[in-house]
Amino acid sequence: MNNELLRQLITAALKEDIGDGDHSTLSCIPKHKKGKAVLKIKQAGILAGIEVARKIFEQVEPTSIFTEYKQDGNKMEVGENAFEVEASIYTILTCERLVLNCMQRMSGIATLTHLYTQKLKGYKTRLLDTRKTTPNFRLLEKEAVKIGGGTNHRFGLYDMMMLKDNHIDYAGGLEPAIEKAFDYANVREPKLKIEVETRSLEDVKTVCRIGKGKVFRVMLDNFTPQQITEALILINGEFETEASGGINLETIESFAATGVDYVSVGGLIHQAQSLDLSLKAVIV
Repeated sequence: MNNELLRQLITAALKEDIGDGDHSTLSCIPKHKKGKAVLKIKQAGILAGIEVARKIFEQVEPTSIFTEYKQDGNKMEVGENAFEVEASIYTILTCERLVLNCMQRMSGIATLTHLYTQKLKGYKTRLLDTRKTTPNFRLLEKEAVKIGGGTNHRFGLYDMMMLKDNHIDYAGGLEPAIEKAFDYANVREPKLKIEVETRSLEDVKTVCRIGKGKVFRVMLDNFTPQQITEALILINGEFETEASGGINLETIESFAATGVDYVSVGGLIHQAQSLDLSLKAVIV
């Protein structure tokens, strides 16, 4: 995970939350008083966000003491403790909601991703996320996918060229879109890989005819498992392959059984439900 991007995210999130001051804390807590708090697990799943929580506390108070009881990717059960933090009470209360928002969201995504990856056991197919993410929170959502056992697709529009239906239609068709993208990459960013969305077996035939040395992955969008099997015969290992479009927990295994290299599931992020966690003061 990019530490500088995480630092920026934390700074922006705290600024949004604190505004001109945490008046609830300022009104009733002595400024330099120290305290301790523990993260309590209230819902079973896959834990994610421990290292993010550590970074949040350390960014606000570098001398805070953060003790892990569980690690990212661990299974968690109701009643367990995930970590303990010792710091200024101001720091604990200021960071509390940001820590919980991040960890609850990340744990929900990691848990759902884990359910999907369990369906892929025994198959060569790997699970991809998508760019269907929450604005300005993509860094942590994609990190949660990795913690849950999935694989990140491109992070944004800049690190891979993906020619989707609208690109192809606006460019005048599949063949001109591929040729223009390849020419652009050679001039601007030769290392950029090109993925192409196909909507039919005829599209697949076109990519097979003109795409060698230009395209690295073919997306088979809204293909049935039977159509994917036919497409893989045409592709014959010349390109990486990705199945996409409406794939869910009930259907993912039927797609994996075709032998496709990847399945992408936007729902890993946009359909995940946050899990219940709580940060509680320790009074001694």
